[in-house]
Amino acid sequence: MLRLFGILLGIIGLVLTGGGLYLITLGGSWYYGVAGLLILLAAIRTFRGEAAGLYLYLAVFLGTVVWALWEVGFSFWPLVPRLVAPIFLAAAALLLLPLVSPARGRPALTRPFVLGGVVMAAGFAGFMALMFLPHGVIRNEVAITPGTVSAATQAAGGDWTAWGRTNEGLRHATVDQITPENVGQLEVAWIARTGFVADQSQQLQDQNTPLAIDGMLYQCAAGSQVTALDGATGEVKWQFDPKGASPYWKRCRTVAYFDPGPGDQCGPRVVMTTTDMRLISLRASDGKPCESFGSQGTVDLSANMGQLVPADPPDPNATVPAVPGFLAQTTGPFVGGGKIVLGGWVADNVSTGEPSGTIRAFDAMTGAQVWAWDLGNPAITNLPPEGETYTKGTPNAWSGFAIDEALGMVYLPLGNATPDYYGGQRRDFDDEYNASVVALNLETGREVWHFRTANHDIWDYDLPSQPALADLPDGKGGTVPALIQTTKRGQIFVLDRRTGEPIRQVEEKPAPQGDGSVEGEYYAPTQPYSTAMAAIGGDALTEARMWGATPIDQMLCRIAFKRANYQGDFTPQSTRDTIIYPGNNGGMNWGSTSFDESRNIMVVADMRMPVVTRLMPRGTFREENPGFLGDAHGALSAQFGLPYAHKLVNFMSPAGIPCLEPPWGTISGVDVASGKLVWQQPAGTGRDVTFPGLGLQNPLAFHVGMPALGGAFTTSTGLAFHSGTQDYYLRAYDTETGEVLWKGRLPSGSQSTPMTYLGKDGRQYIVLTAGGARYNPNDWADYVIAFALPE
Repeated sequence: MLRLFGILLGIIGLVLTGGGLYLITLGGSWYYGVAGLLILLAAIRTFRGEAAGLYLYLAVFLGTVVWALWEVGFSFWPLVPRLVAPIFLAAAALLLLPLVSPARGRPALTRPFVLGGVVMAAGFAGFMALMFLPHGVIRNEVAITPGTVSAATQAAGGDWTAWGRTNEGLRHATVDQITPENVGQLEVAWIARTGFVADQSQQLQDQNTPLAIDGMLYQCAAGSQVTALDGATGEVKWQFDPKGASPYWKRCRTVAYFDPGPGDQCGPRVVMTTTDMRLISLRASDGKPCESFGSQGTVDLSANMGQLVPADPPDPNATVPAVPGFLAQTTGPFVGGGKIVLGGWVADNVSTGEPSGTIRAFDAMTGAQVWAWDLGNPAITNLPPEGETYTKGTPNAWSGFAIDEALGMVYLPLGNATPDYYGGQRRDFDDEYNASVVALNLETGREVWHFRTANHDIWDYDLPSQPALADLPDGKGGTVPALIQTTKRGQIFVLDRRTGEPIRQVEEKPAPQGDGSVEGEYYAPTQPYSTAMAAIGGDALTEARMWGATPIDQMLCRIAFKRANYQGDFTPQSTRDTIIYPGNNGGMNWGSTSFDESRNIMVVADMRMPVVTRLMPRGTFREENPGFLGDAHGALSAQFGLPYAHKLVNFMSPAGIPCLEPPWGTISGVDVASGKLVWQQPAGTGRDVTFPGLGLQNPLAFHVGMPALGGAFTTSTGLAFHSGTQDYYLRAYDTETGEVLWKGRLPSGSQSTPMTYLGKDGRQYIVLTAGGARYNPNDWADYVIAFALPE
């Protein structure tokens, strides 16, 4: 046993010595190199059966404890890679001492050492047990400012009439049967199966929030198939399958509802879009297309959007038809003022000259196009001149819109001009509008104002979230109409939605410049920060924040960090490995915001995953990837038409574990009246996550906080519900404190934002779709699940 333990220490010592000495040359921590050498010496003497080898390892362990506490204090997850494995080895060393022969230094009394080994083993077990509890929970004492529930929220009554419950995008419900006192009694009321499975191997992902109107639910599956269900029983009333085909990014986050009033031959309608660019109006009564809308119920959305992309040289002037799916509908449509307003998702980073990001509005009765906003050519107010298209490759709006019918405005969260990661050939209007909130006149489609959240964006910091329209206290006894915009950066911008002027202070701060490796690129000297609002995540990375399950993979992450180009926020792209944090997924993403109007608290989910990127000169890319034509949202981006391709991967250890310390996702409550963080919880556990390459699901609920997808909704009774974790649960939080009051097990993962409504039977239901958690290939599904209090 001593020899085996000596061999184990020797392997560990060799790896730590080699890696640690290299880390020292990179300017990193000396701990690993010094500890590795000492462990190597301990291994040699232990292999010889000498007690001195075990003593030496125990001395290294004590030094490790001192070093760990000096570097990270008593923060639990940062201590795990620093201490858990060393504690296990220390327990083994103490328990092995009685096996040493007296001639090799065995102590006269071994019982204290055995007892110490048992204590160390108990400490190891204690560390493991603590992994099942949440750590890093934040609760701040913030005085809650009473707020005012908007007329739109009150008018929705017991229904959920739009993606964000109303067009204000607040996801706040006044239905009040379920309270903090009785939420623990929630049980499954019914489960429905739609038959449309979210097979992620086909890029299908279920991210839908159903609508609930007049006792009926309207849900769309990832392939744009719509199902109408009885809201009280889950009985399927009708289904409509548009049989759309698209190779990329198949999602349907929402449908819309339009009631034209009495006398219309189609009656109330469910308005939907498809991934292959069709706008369809269905009768809410039976799911049949409304013949008076468009052409027998359908409008072609691909017209005038520009369908050619440049081919890669040798012929720089050659063009090839765009692969189907370069333009798709994933979020929307949105109906307000008798108009259907929509944007679209454009395949990222394949080429310049991709389809236009133009925003269009259609008559909700007839389907006729009534206006268009082409930011590259404001002279076009509806259809482009004969034989022309809208401006290609402009920043697009793929996430949700918000509408204020009283002000007559629609608010758009814009992304980037694609490709995202090289801006040396950007047009002036691209830079002016990238990552901007834009307000358009709902009647005419003309711009009222815009506000940019990132300057010369070369990081894919699209605005991914639906703006939230809330009336905030103005400090004078009144309110100001505000727009709250969350970002991938973790910044929260609060603007006057009438003018676009910041209500909460925004400062331009100096930003890092490039390393000179990227020809033709230029860099914004400053970047905007919402300094009066709490930032969610996004703290600067340091070597000490690198993580891993053991000291070895933590050391390897430290080496990768020190080798890479990293200058903090907005580190520019480079031809060498560059760490970008927050990454292109966020921060906050499409789950958007829930805003408790009665308490002025917003609840958001975020993810924390640095990425490693690298620009590849065109010649190098062509040599290494012959015949590659582009993959939307893949690790490799061709960026045809530009001098550089691009590669992006998550910053992971060789063991497939994130190099950043947990949590990797959180649920947070922010007091918008003061701008302060009220509470924060890790977003669920590692249970149900599939081990990379093995296809096995983790049964252990380590409370690390996983990257959170989907958003939350809040209720007037003080509850917030969220289901978009990697583990299979719906959770209820106390909106004021963040305490988890209840959780319900799901048959599969959920990426959706849940919702609530009052059924025809008078019961309050909470409904979500569960089609499978992202990155988990085991449990693709087609569930619609309702929870309610016992009858």
